[in-house]
Amino acid sequence: MFRHSTAPSTCPRLKTRYRRDPPMSDAAHSALDDAERESALVAWLRRRGTAIIVFVLLFFAWELAVRVTGIKEYLLPPPSRVYTEFSKRFEPVMASAWVTTREIVAGYLLAIVVSVPLALWIAYSRFMENAVYPVIVFLQIIPKIAVAPLFIIWFGFGFTPKLLVVFLLSFFPIIVSSIAGFKAVDPDIMDFARTTGASQWKMFAMIRLPQALPQIFTGLKVGAALAATAAVVAEFVASDRGLGYLLLQYNGNLDTPMVFAIIILLSMIGLAVYYVVELIERFTIPWHVSQRPAAEETLA
Repeated sequence: MFRHSTAPSTCPRLKTRYRRDPPMSDAAHSALDDAERESALVAWLRRRGTAIIVFVLLFFAWELAVRVTGIKEYLLPPPSRVYTEFSKRFEPVMASAWVTTREIVAGYLLAIVVSVPLALWIAYSRFMENAVYPVIVFLQIIPKIAVAPLFIIWFGFGFTPKLLVVFLLSFFPIIVSSIAGFKAVDPDIMDFARTTGASQWKMFAMIRLPQALPQIFTGLKVGAALAATAAVVAEFVASDRGLGYLLLQYNGNLDTPMVFAIIILLSMIGLAVYYVVELIERFTIPWHVSQRPAAEETLA
């Protein structure tokens, strides 16, 4: 008979398998965390690089389609013509872009500062949920383009009315997603945390907030996508500068290449704000399932 031993001490593979790794120092843990963050950043940039390639191909197809079909430039200018006209007026356009960007960023940040704490209050106060939240929903239903002229009457033609329009359009998706996130806490986890004697602040910092962050970031990304639209709407109503003002001027002069240039520039500003939020999300909640690559999801 053959004797077969599976003792860990006599099997090299099992020795390796059952061997306990030595404890890691704080410096090693810090280096490992930095490496994980760097790999996450590289993966994020790789995915965005794929999107850039797709955009380049789309612009190439646009250029080719216009050249082949012979469409008039005042109807659909090729990207090369758009770039040429934009280069000629680069400085005034970029000055207007800075004005619009300030309105977008300021209104968006104001929406975050107001909506997230208010969402927390509504999520954990029955009175706020019953009395204040319906008012917020009612205000959201009011068309913002109808409110913008009132802001002009109240605050003039300066920076404030544009800031408020961006705030109003970005505010609602952030607060709705934040309320849903704060309410999505598992009650069993909270009960267990109370049995350990954890304070309310510790339970919020360690349980409530981390579980709410994925939905909060969903609202932040939707709000970021709407912020550029809100700024242009505000500048359409009454403004003497900004990309919305230039867009109306070029449209009135039938300067189609510059209309396309302004639209593309506005889209790039909105994309920049969106991807900044997405990058912050990747570094803030790398553990969440939404941050897994699609290939990893398929293999799992």
